[in-house]
Amino acid sequence: MDIPQVRHGFVDVDGVRVFYREAGPRNALPVLLLHGFPSASHQYRRLMDALGDRYRLIAPDYPGFGHTQAPDGFVYSFDRLADVIEGFVRAIGLERFVWYAFDFGGPVGFRVATRHPEWIAALIVQNANAYDEGLSELARKTIDSPVKDLFTLPVTRSQYEGGTTDPALIAPDGWTLDQHFLDLPGRKEAQLALALDYRSNVELYPAWQAWLREHRPPTLVLWGRGDAFFPEPGAHAYRRDVPEAEIHVFDTGHFALEEKLPEIAPLIAGFLARQA
Repeated sequence: MDIPQVRHGFVDVDGVRVFYREAGPRNALPVLLLHGFPSASHQYRRLMDALGDRYRLIAPDYPGFGHTQAPDGFVYSFDRLADVIEGFVRAIGLERFVWYAFDFGGPVGFRVATRHPEWIAALIVQNANAYDEGLSELARKTIDSPVKDLFTLPVTRSQYEGGTTDPALIAPDGWTLDQHFLDLPGRKEAQLALALDYRSNVELYPAWQAWLREHRPPTLVLWGRGDAFFPEPGAHAYRRDVPEAEIHVFDTGHFALEEKLPEIAPLIAGFLARQA
């Protein structure tokens, strides 16, 4: 049985000390794992254990998340998160990679992709929305009037357990660690700034859809249909712009990997094998 070693480190990007995890052979096609809210790179630990013996998996933390350290005065917006991830890609020497987009990883990754389409070998989408029909009424209300209550433990926990079929399969470690980071000094203010900026993502949906139509990257869509923020129509919408997209919907919630990793990991492995 091959169990991968997972390496951990930091890279300086314009004064931001970016933390990241990496597993897998250096000569393999890289997969850039972009995390969501309110999590960080730790959300991919089990995926790294499952696939890190065969594929090069790299997961950074954004500024305002996880172990990444941003300087005083850092302006939290999705444009700035994308700037940092773009700098991170350059700093570790990636030239072409598969981009895994989950939740906030969608708006961060699409910004990077539209700047550098030559970097993107393929796209894995997991509950990362780019279409109007993929926004629930709850999501629209949250975008219009975000509140600090969004960053409390009950809400953080509900994002993991909501929509699942068997909550006993959801480890409490994820939401507990997320809340630890949310409770650090300055983090709630950073998250509120990002919540207020989220409407900029919706405004960019047409540009991202145009990018998909133009470049038609090989695309694998994985979706938890019980997602309270991004309902199932957002998954199927990708076929409008990438007709060849593979779409798989699961009976689980927002953090689909938490409950359905045994079903999802083989799909990812098969998709990556076809890109090699």
